[in-house]
Amino acid sequence: MQQSFTFRNIEEQRAVFGTQDVWARKLEDELNVTLTLRQDAVEIGGNESDKAMARDVIKAMVQLFHQGETIKEDLIDRLIEDSREGSLDGLFKAMESAVTMNYKGLPIKCKTFGQQNYVEMLREKAVTICIGPAGTGKTYLAVAQAAQELKDGTIERIIMSRPAIEAGEERLGFLPGDLAQKVDPYLRPLYDALRDVFGQERADKLRENGTVEVAPLAYMRGRTLNHARIIIDEGQNASLSTLKMALTRLGEDSRMVLTGDVTQIDLPKASDSGLSRCAEILRGVQGIGVIHLTNRDVVRNKIVKDIVKAFEKEEARQVEKNSGNSYRTPGRRPYTPDRHKGGPVYVRQDMPADEGSRHDDTRHI
Repeated sequence: MQQSFTFRNIEEQRAVFGTQDVWARKLEDELNVTLTLRQDAVEIGGNESDKAMARDVIKAMVQLFHQGETIKEDLIDRLIEDSREGSLDGLFKAMESAVTMNYKGLPIKCKTFGQQNYVEMLREKAVTICIGPAGTGKTYLAVAQAAQELKDGTIERIIMSRPAIEAGEERLGFLPGDLAQKVDPYLRPLYDALRDVFGQERADKLRENGTVEVAPLAYMRGRTLNHARIIIDEGQNASLSTLKMALTRLGEDSRMVLTGDVTQIDLPKASDSGLSRCAEILRGVQGIGVIHLTNRDVVRNKIVKDIVKAFEKEEARQVEKNSGNSYRTPGRRPYTPDRHKGGPVYVRQDMPADEGSRHDDTRHI
């Protein structure tokens, strides 16, 4: 049976087909269908399930076009993936409203259901712990939410911090300049997020008048941070004791978010990372939320999502390989990793609550 979709005007047709039919060809290749335009309708050919999926994606493209979204390749990729997963409704819900408006007057929106849950947690909880792979918007959305809170007057300042740790095996050695110049390279990603939301000129002014403060995590000790949104980035590169120190800086009318990617630990020993253990300890504490984003929430670039998936596949293969190896020698017990020494701790939302976890708001998306 032939499937079709009728356009109400030429603008809808252009949004779906794209310049020189580039989006139509993409849909045909990705969904294994044929699209034939006949007057104001597109006829869809292929097997029944593929045709139904293609129609759902086309309908979603039209709906998002009328919501003011620009149809781009990454958006189509998300629509196709969510259609295969049967979760298109979640995407629509995520993109319904803006977190804030950037300096150009454009809305900053969540792009996945996981991101929407993350932003809701930022709004509701005094402390949010967000663990997820690169490109999932952990820091960017935290800055966007902080910007909105500043506009609303619910906070007086934004404090952003991260550990001053080099990436991977790189060791930069002595850096010239005063203290600010020495730590500046480590904090550059936070400056980038501020610039994207506020614009360079306003971001500079906010830093000059103290409304926005960017500092290494080590400088947090001994302070009480009132009326502020505190963003602790790259939390996987901090020890458990350092994260405890940061969390206990929280003052009156303040909120904090810890973000990190436990697959990219740059400490000399991965077991020194305290982020996963911190999330496990604080699970169930009232006013604290823990959320795990996944590769489905990667929105930076499609190739980044593919990279994350490839590494996850390889890591899973290595785990399976190692679990199949015999570590047994006569008189010795098989090796089992210490669960408290690094590595992700996945806390499922449907995990049975004990007496001490009645207020558990942990989510694993």
